[in-house]
Amino acid sequence: MVKAVLTTKVLPDYKDLPESRYHFPKTYLNQVAGAIGDWILYYEPRRSTGDLSSSGGRQVYFATARIDRILEDPELADHFYAEVSNYLPFVRPVPFKEGDHYYESMLRKQDGSTNKGAFGRAVRNLPDREYDMIWRAGFAHVIGLEERRRDAPDIAEEPMPPLPMVAEERAVFDHDVPMEEDRAIVHQLVSRPFRDRAFSAAVKDAYRDTCAMTGLKIINGGGRSEVQAAHIRPVGHRGPDSIRNGIALSGTVHWMFDRGLISVEDDYSLLLAKDRLPDTVDRLLAGNSKLAVPARSDLRPHPQFLDYHRREVFKG
Repeated sequence: MVKAVLTTKVLPDYKDLPESRYHFPKTYLNQVAGAIGDWILYYEPRRSTGDLSSSGGRQVYFATARIDRILEDPELADHFYAEVSNYLPFVRPVPFKEGDHYYESMLRKQDGSTNKGAFGRAVRNLPDREYDMIWRAGFAHVIGLEERRRDAPDIAEEPMPPLPMVAEERAVFDHDVPMEEDRAIVHQLVSRPFRDRAFSAAVKDAYRDTCAMTGLKIINGGGRSEVQAAHIRPVGHRGPDSIRNGIALSGTVHWMFDRGLISVEDDYSLLLAKDRLPDTVDRLLAGNSKLAVPARSDLRPHPQFLDYHRREVFKG
């Protein structure tokens, strides 16, 4: 087994859903097949679409996952799907280069410039050591290597007295220091407490610590956000720990959303199970009829997950 970097556009086409599968041509079959059973990184290129002149991509490693198996594309000859599991976005997307340091050594020429030939490969195999460095940089807040970076608060925000919330506390693990052993990283990547904290931090960042339904943004006296990260398709229903499968919600509406009393249309309009909710819920939502979503379209709730919530969770 060997780890790999898989390049995917900001907005993948309909055949791709990075949380569960990656579409690729036969050219890269050997590289992807070698990574079956091992971990991969998703990389977002400069081009945001298939148009060679497009731009807008962040050129960052933004998530990790594990390849389970490869299937042939039944509709397109010489193309395949890599089915993945354990998808997890980085709390801090990691640039391919920071200062003079290239996280992938193969991307750096001897003269220090970027190896554009290597960079042009959509799938690149990756040594464990380099995967570990990128992993630590992406989850530095969660594993205790740095404090969470948060935008400066709005002028109108007033710190609240400390409340008994622990959502922002960093996990305490045996390996909350730079780790050299690959098995220690794998242990955390499949650990539910670690995944919950990483998912929570990534969703809160995407929504700027603001409830997407009520508009509330409260930072308590300990500097922690009181908003919570809700899964749209529940983890118990095989929902991934993806930002696109998450919404930042305050505690009460999170409870209602998980119990199917509130749901969301594809256009982000709110759906209420009115026969099950008191009239006062309108005051809680402050008259909002739509979900407030991130400015970046690739961070917004995916229609596939919203559809699942409406069909399998919502009681309207």
